[in-house]
Amino acid sequence: MRSQFTVSGADRAPLMFDVIIAGCGPTGAMLAAELRLHDVRVLVLEKETEPASFVRIVSLHIRSLELMAMRGLLDRVLPHGRKRPAAGFFAAIAKPAPKSLDSAYAYLLGIPQPVIERVLEEHAIERGAQVRRGRAVTGFAQDDEGVTVELADGERLRSRYLVGCDGGRSTVRKLLGVGFPGEPSRADTLMGEMNVGVPQEEVAAKVTEIREAHHRFWLRPFGEGVYSVVVPAAGVTDRAEPPTLDDFKQQLRTIAGTDFGVHSPRWMSRFGDATRLAERYRVGRVLLAGDAAHIHPPIGGQGLNLGVQDAFNLGWKLAAQIRGWAPETLLDTYQAERHPVAEDVLDNTRAQMELLSTEPGPRAVRRLLTELMDFDEVNRHLLEKITATGIRYDFGAGPDLLGRRLRDIDVKQGHLYGLLHRGRGLLLDRTERLTAGGWSDRVDHLADPTAALDVPSVLVRPDGHVAWVGDDQQDLDDHLSRWFGKPAD
Repeated sequence: MRSQFTVSGADRAPLMFDVIIAGCGPTGAMLAAELRLHDVRVLVLEKETEPASFVRIVSLHIRSLELMAMRGLLDRVLPHGRKRPAAGFFAAIAKPAPKSLDSAYAYLLGIPQPVIERVLEEHAIERGAQVRRGRAVTGFAQDDEGVTVELADGERLRSRYLVGCDGGRSTVRKLLGVGFPGEPSRADTLMGEMNVGVPQEEVAAKVTEIREAHHRFWLRPFGEGVYSVVVPAAGVTDRAEPPTLDDFKQQLRTIAGTDFGVHSPRWMSRFGDATRLAERYRVGRVLLAGDAAHIHPPIGGQGLNLGVQDAFNLGWKLAAQIRGWAPETLLDTYQAERHPVAEDVLDNTRAQMELLSTEPGPRAVRRLLTELMDFDEVNRHLLEKITATGIRYDFGAGPDLLGRRLRDIDVKQGHLYGLLHRGRGLLLDRTERLTAGGWSDRVDHLADPTAALDVPSVLVRPDGHVAWVGDDQQDLDDHLSRWFGKPAD
């Protein structure tokens, strides 16, 4: 890995792209697709030559499913996944879903990671993004006009912006010199998918017995004898070394007294509970998103979702900056909004990891929280943390709906999210008196007195969050300027 370098004016190549994205995981692919909705020239560089081959199941939570629906992707994703009730996420405490969840997508979708990565990459390419595999970023230099990106083979490329979506060990973040404070891993866990050689009833009985004391332990069936296996790891000396099947067998025998006859692993990994958050998400023309900006234990299955939601927040703002209509501070709102969200996720995963401890104190707290979660309000609050449906960005004083995401309500043209496929803003006007005026090139207008809203009108950002609530045209114009820049002549 090289450091940042200096490029003189005479040596600067022409700007070949508007945005170069390092990393073609879910965050990078989603960001590329969002940028292409606004005709931004995008290149995605991925150091791996081929997509991951192991079949790891990941979870799409309610908010991510809503975002997929907003871009017309949900129908492409659903056939590949398995729906589960939106329940039992917080520290694996078994509670039913709260009553009347405020979403048309109130379930969890378990989906193979290679599938969701493939769908998102194909979506970005269909939109016009370029993806080059086997191309690792090793250096960059930024100036007033753009960023020069150097690859491992010495090739240099120019773009207006660079976004690091290159994972927890992000090269871009390290080269940028952004601090990554937090805590190193203290508790390591083995995770994998493999066949089990004993009857399912025997596995279920043993798991029920063991999980009374060891909550970082489970064997969850996928069908045809394949299980997700999670077991605490002990004596880890080199986290860089992948675990072996013998490691799983040894730890299973230590915890459960049997290795369940595990064999034929699909994939195996080891993860810790390291928790870190980048001090800054942007330095000049270089930004960070996804695991490059935050890492945390996978408890609750929030990591992939948090990264995809970063991309949705950043995409339209960066596109606005490039297209030339962004208000002066719009791009700064990316960090202002997403950094606190990541802080909250890190805190809830810290709390969940403590609740998985076998020590008497944490076990007592877990018993107390289990009782409290019988109250629907407590259960709902914790579920909204995990699924990101409780987020309210700070847009200043106003109605409770301001800053929150708008659910997929019924409108006269069908459903709200069907109107957001193009990644534009939307004025949903029940008064039939308002207009998007000089912002109509960036904001669509639907006059619909029948819309299922209990407020007069709302201005919805491209990421689905409510930017304004009211019925006064001048007040609306002020907020259109705040989020969508100056009106067109």
